[in-house]
Amino acid sequence: MVTIKDIAEQAGVSFSTVSKALRDSPLVKPGTKAHILAIAKAMGYQPNLAARSLVSKRSGAIGIVWPSIERAALSSLITKLSKELELQQYVTLLSISNIRSAIETFRRYQLDAILIFGDQNLTSEDFEMNSLHIPILTYGAAGYSPHSAVDVNRGQAIRLAVRHLTELGHRDIAYVGIPHSLDPLQAVKAEAFREELLALGLPFRDSSILRMEGLDFHDGYTAARTMLEGNDGTQRPTAIISGGIDLTRGILRAAGEQGLQVPRDLSIVSYDNLPQMESLEVPVTAVGVAISSIADIITATLLELIDCPDEVKTVYLEPELIVRASTARPIA
Repeated sequence: MVTIKDIAEQAGVSFSTVSKALRDSPLVKPGTKAHILAIAKAMGYQPNLAARSLVSKRSGAIGIVWPSIERAALSSLITKLSKELELQQYVTLLSISNIRSAIETFRRYQLDAILIFGDQNLTSEDFEMNSLHIPILTYGAAGYSPHSAVDVNRGQAIRLAVRHLTELGHRDIAYVGIPHSLDPLQAVKAEAFREELLALGLPFRDSSILRMEGLDFHDGYTAARTMLEGNDGTQRPTAIISGGIDLTRGILRAAGEQGLQVPRDLSIVSYDNLPQMESLEVPVTAVGVAISSIADIITATLLELIDCPDEVKTVYLEPELIVRASTARPIA
């Protein structure tokens, strides 16, 4: 029987390149793809995915329950994650349905694993649905999911941001990033912000944390405009820590409309260690874990769980501080 390895040797390319070419992946150049397909045809290669699934008991597919098509950080992560899984010969199926519907759909397709994002409104019933013996991995739900989880030490990320700003000399710091609705992942960040301010002997007021409807551009813009206009009678902060890149874009817009220059008049640190932070109108200082690192760890953990479906593991990723042009010492 002709194998992918045989084709790779004949074509003078890697096993991975042949696999992607046979699946018509856009990652392979058209000329290379045509060359590989011609060799496969000449050698009489006949893929039999159904037979492979029966033998291996695997579908070669992983389901992802996508919480939002609008969040920049999640879009970047899913794009990177899909590419990493493809390199491991897996396809990804995305669902924007609610968790219970998505899991039921993935069950019918007998997928090899399911990835759920923990910043959704998860309930105990959602987690208890899985009597399917399909491994479930949650990203961002460590501590309240009964399944395996990969999570960033979000509290530590915000502590890094607070320390960076205080080392620059800021004492009046605000946090923008907690919605009115219950969101445990965002609550962790806000609590870390409060604790770190108090630990450093800095003033903390209820108005230091702004609550908002959601975590999108408009929410960040509205919250920052209210804070920077000073209509609530509170002193305008010299620095803001943002809960994510979408909020940060809104904060930058609000600051610009108020005639404030970043970082001369206002320093900004944002959660979400994304490459896009570098290309904003002001390159933004960020805290978090690089998207590439998160995708690598999620991929590796999914593959481990597929091999050992009864295992439950939790992986915490430690954040870093990336200093860019959006932070500076406050004007005396």
